[in-house]
Amino acid sequence: MATWKRTRGFWVSVILAFAFFAVVEWLIASGTLNVFYVNTLFFMAINVMLAASLHLIIGITGQFSIGHAGFFAVGAYASAVMTMKLELPFAVGVLTAGIAAMLAGLVIGVPSLRLKGDYLAIATLGFGEIVRIALLNIDYVGGASGMTVTHMTTWPWVFACLFVTILVIANFTNSTHGRACISIREDEIAADAMGINTTYYKVAAFAIGSFFAGIAGALYAHHFYIIQPSNFGFLKSFDILIFVVLGGLGSLSGAVVAAVLLTIVSTFLQNYPETRMIIYSIVLILVMLYRPTGLMGTKELSSLFKWRKAAQGGMNHGGKNTVA
Repeated sequence: MATWKRTRGFWVSVILAFAFFAVVEWLIASGTLNVFYVNTLFFMAINVMLAASLHLIIGITGQFSIGHAGFFAVGAYASAVMTMKLELPFAVGVLTAGIAAMLAGLVIGVPSLRLKGDYLAIATLGFGEIVRIALLNIDYVGGASGMTVTHMTTWPWVFACLFVTILVIANFTNSTHGRACISIREDEIAADAMGINTTYYKVAAFAIGSFFAGIAGALYAHHFYIIQPSNFGFLKSFDILIFVVLGGLGSLSGAVVAAVLLTIVSTFLQNYPETRMIIYSIVLILVMLYRPTGLMGTKELSSLFKWRKAAQGGMNHGGKNTVA
């Protein structure tokens, strides 16, 4: 019984997630959702994966990275090569995308361990631009013209990848490894003095975050038919960074909520190309003015429910008024 109480929130979340999957699958199969809404839903899920993966690097471990689009690009092109050039199954392409991006994360993570703050940001930004320029000059993957990719991304694939991403990152954050990463974010010198292997955990954060960014790249490549290096410029890295900062540094729920909201705002402002970026920027400025810590701060959605339950218990416990 005690185990059920401790894990009840987790299983309720899982049940609700699969119920959402079933409803969306039925809406797509019945044709209720047209192509526009399906594309928006898929793009939203991909952005959530990117935001969650960067959240682990910046929000949890405190490593200021603005080259996330580079990992996204590596995953997209790696999966496209697997399926289009080598004619391997989509599952192999998705797995290869994650592994290739993870290796890229190790490549940038290990040499950059001595860098912090702005210097690390510049190094990761340089990595993202190196990937983009390299793709521009590789004829095997189409160069500047890009690659045409067969549509293989489906809602079950999107949901499965999104579910695993959230599950792994949430459980990693709540584990002893996650607490070690948080200690590095708060004070790396103190964490090192307490015996925490800061090198290991910073590299691990880069590897895990880049792995899921690569998976998102595979889904993106096989849904939008064509990929070009221009899709993965530094502006894309800043878009992903905005999701994390706007949601609240240290809050996975905030990153997810911000990714969903900004995807919706960006999508429905496409009818106003002249004023789209102006309105988008005004929305960001207003939110940051009135919520400088982000939409969720450092809190998670689950903590809000716990607070409400505790408040109700404090007001009336066992039929008697008590002092909270």
